[in-house]
Amino acid sequence: MMLRIKRINSPWLNFPLISGSLIICIILASVLIGYFSWNTEMAVTGSAPLNLPPYGFTNMRKQEGMIEHPLGTENSGRDMLAVMIVGTPATMSIGFIAASLGMIIGILLGFSSGFFGGYWDDFVRLLSDTATTIPPLAVLIVVQSLFRVEANTMAVLIALFYWPGPTRYIRAQVLSMRESGYVKMAILSGVPIRDIMFKEMMPNLIPYLFAGFIGSMAGAILTAIGLEVLGLGPTRMPTLGVTIYFALEAAAILRDMWWWWGLPTLTLVTIFIGLLLINIGMDEVSNPRLRKAS
Repeated sequence: MMLRIKRINSPWLNFPLISGSLIICIILASVLIGYFSWNTEMAVTGSAPLNLPPYGFTNMRKQEGMIEHPLGTENSGRDMLAVMIVGTPATMSIGFIAASLGMIIGILLGFSSGFFGGYWDDFVRLLSDTATTIPPLAVLIVVQSLFRVEANTMAVLIALFYWPGPTRYIRAQVLSMRESGYVKMAILSGVPIRDIMFKEMMPNLIPYLFAGFIGSMAGAILTAIGLEVLGLGPTRMPTLGVTIYFALEAAAILRDMWWWWGLPTLTLVTIFIGLLLINIGMDEVSNPRLRKAS
């Protein structure tokens, strides 16, 4: 007797989405394990020997790496493994906060303008189109040069430039759904506007919202890294961008201290690959044309 295994045909079970989520989960799990198994205070206190290479390597001065510092140290004696454990979630949290705030603003403005229309829709569209033309990095460079805000405040400032995108595509989707049959039927049936917006329309927007959130998070991280590499980041927090800045300032490339700038760069590339794959996977969820035929 042959057993038939029922195939689960769900748009959420696509390879890019699963692989991207797995990459991000591995990064977060590694950080969590590191917090409980490693001395993260070495990320801010220079108590280790200076300029040690990773274990198994030697530097230009013929110093060999130590097992006590498996990823090496930098020129102030900070342990690179501790720096990576602390800096990775700090960098991702800036993107998460900025994307969350930008998405909340985008949902409120995009949903209300697309659903109610009229002068409010014209105002929101004009406001988002104007905000899109403002270069965020240039404005943030000026702000950071004058005030030098900390990480959370920088995330809020970045969020001010990442609401127009969500506002525009949420508005476009709401305009399309407002003319659909089930929404018109709900309106004619006397269903409260609140229920139509949050029970009928919002569930259909979830894939678009999630994809937009991931895209905004990647953009916010990239903006924060740009500021930090220029020396305009929160220097008290050893984020990945700040670590790269200190490495470049100390001429780590010329001194062949590849672990100082290479490890945070590799981590950033891995984060962006994971977010990109998730975004591609969400496109397959929201766009039936992109789904592979079963």
